[in-house]
Amino acid sequence: MDITINASFLPHLDADESLTFYRDVLGFEVRKDVGYQQMRWITVGPGGQPDTSIVLHPPAVDPGISDDERTTILELMAKGSYGGIVLATADVDAAFAEIEAKGADIVQEPIDQPYGVRDCAFRDPAGNMVRLQQSA
Repeated sequence: MDITINASFLPHLDADESLTFYRDVLGFEVRKDVGYQQMRWITVGPGGQPDTSIVLHPPAVDPGISDDERTTILELMAKGSYGGIVLATADVDAAFAEIEAKGADIVQEPIDQPYGVRDCAFRDPAGNMVRLQQSA
């Protein structure tokens, strides 16, 4: 069986802020930018990896979600505990320095974790946790 990850979804609160973060801070390329009424879905991904993407989407727009559920989702996003993603790079320390210099919301500087990886963490403009680990 040959299965790959095509896309992951992360919510955004401000499409332009999220676009700037993923494009200008992380260096991802923009693959699609689709709007409908006041909503926007932006697909981004790392250069040279056209089959791997992140779709930045408006949160809680599913018509089947109740107002209480929508409120809960927005509260979890505000705490930074709703969405997240783990990325990898060949040099986590150099990448961290560049990301920090571009003003990212830093959660954790690079550290050797007891479970065997070196990583760091920061939040995107919507509060999503982004962990960046040293690739093997």
